[in-house]
Amino acid sequence: MDFSDLNTSGAFLVGLSDCGEKVTAAGGRVSTQPGTALGIWAKSQDEEKNANLIDKVTRSGHNSVVEHTYYNLVFQNVSAVVEQFIIEFRLASFTVKSRRYVDFSDAGFYVPQFESAEMTERYKAHMRSFFELYTEFTEAGIQKEDARFLLPYCLYSNFFCSVNGREFLHILRAMLYGRGSKYPEIRALGEQLLAQARERTPGILHDFEARNETAVSDTPDFSFVALPQTKSAEASVELLSYTPDAAKTVAQNALIEYTGCDTAAAKSACADEKTVEKILSALLKTSRPRALESANYTLRYNGVSLSGLTHFTRHRMHAIEIPELIYTDRNKHIIPPAVQENPELLQKYNAAFEKMAAEYEALKAAGVPETDLVYYQLSGNTVDIVSTMNARELLLFFRLRTCTRAQWEIRAHAIEALRLLREVSPEIFKFYGPSCFADGKCPEGKFSCGRMAEMQKVFGE
Repeated sequence: MDFSDLNTSGAFLVGLSDCGEKVTAAGGRVSTQPGTALGIWAKSQDEEKNANLIDKVTRSGHNSVVEHTYYNLVFQNVSAVVEQFIIEFRLASFTVKSRRYVDFSDAGFYVPQFESAEMTERYKAHMRSFFELYTEFTEAGIQKEDARFLLPYCLYSNFFCSVNGREFLHILRAMLYGRGSKYPEIRALGEQLLAQARERTPGILHDFEARNETAVSDTPDFSFVALPQTKSAEASVELLSYTPDAAKTVAQNALIEYTGCDTAAAKSACADEKTVEKILSALLKTSRPRALESANYTLRYNGVSLSGLTHFTRHRMHAIEIPELIYTDRNKHIIPPAVQENPELLQKYNAAFEKMAAEYEALKAAGVPETDLVYYQLSGNTVDIVSTMNARELLLFFRLRTCTRAQWEIRAHAIEALRLLREVSPEIFKFYGPSCFADGKCPEGKFSCGRMAEMQKVFGE
């Protein structure tokens, strides 16, 4: 594909496993044919035969072989709506241009295909005003990580995505036949990727349309549920469920794993609280504390900004439930402390959200579809999310997100989450906190806050 226009918008397949579909085809043969792995690899060099085999194997439901082919994707000048949609696929790897550090004054923005030129110009003028306000705030000394809350979600995002073939098929299915297909921008990008991938991996993409025309919906219908009118929770974090007796469960499993003892012996040893504490302490000093994965915690994070949402989504090893962005409440938004302290900027900041909400309501009343109105929200608008992590992933989460280097919004959520978890599983979570506390050393190098002793004291209490 021609990449000569470096400013073009779209989704592009820029890299592929150097063996293409060969390793996928070899994987399809190795489980059913005699011979060594290298011998089967030698027989898997014919592209047409490979494509036919892959089609046959995957039609039988054996899709794991597709994971051997890897795709490297570029999403260039696509909206933040697309970014959020794509990065929710947790088995892929992402690197996104950071709105904490990069100036987005001239980033540009996506323009939907409206029915009239008048509506298009109205949209452009409306969205430009927020980029102008963003520039005004940065020039007034507001840090980019706070001014970014004023950026509309039509802003252009640029990011890389690397993904195995099986997850890539899931992404394409969601873009073209699932929850993303109703958004013209997402569907068009899916069609771009499908055409490029089919050219280079015809076996994996063979009959893609026919296989997905009757695909089961990826969105449940809950219209039958009569929800009562209740008052929204004021807590920033709620603990919804957790593993009871988590410390003993983790300690018992660790003993069984590393000593081979029987269950009765493990339970007997863990009847003593001091022994449990020592087991947990020893486990946490290793680089493979797998027993922690047997303790699970479900937390609801309320009032997470759309910008902050990306920080949660980047944690791959958890189940995260995020409302579809068309349901974002335009009347709720986050206010950075730096803006709160400046009355003049605070007034302009709140006025910006009121302006966006008013335009959204006016266009909604005029019949503009929600798939176009999804771009009428600011990065500071908020959603409530639910995340289920095991204690091992939470160890990483808190190391990163309670650190003073973390973005202030997610740090506040993380500290409150840690407080709640220490109430229900103190034996485990008393060891958790930023790296300087959990590991006794700071990994930030020259970016260290220099407050390790203070942080150790704070999280030790």
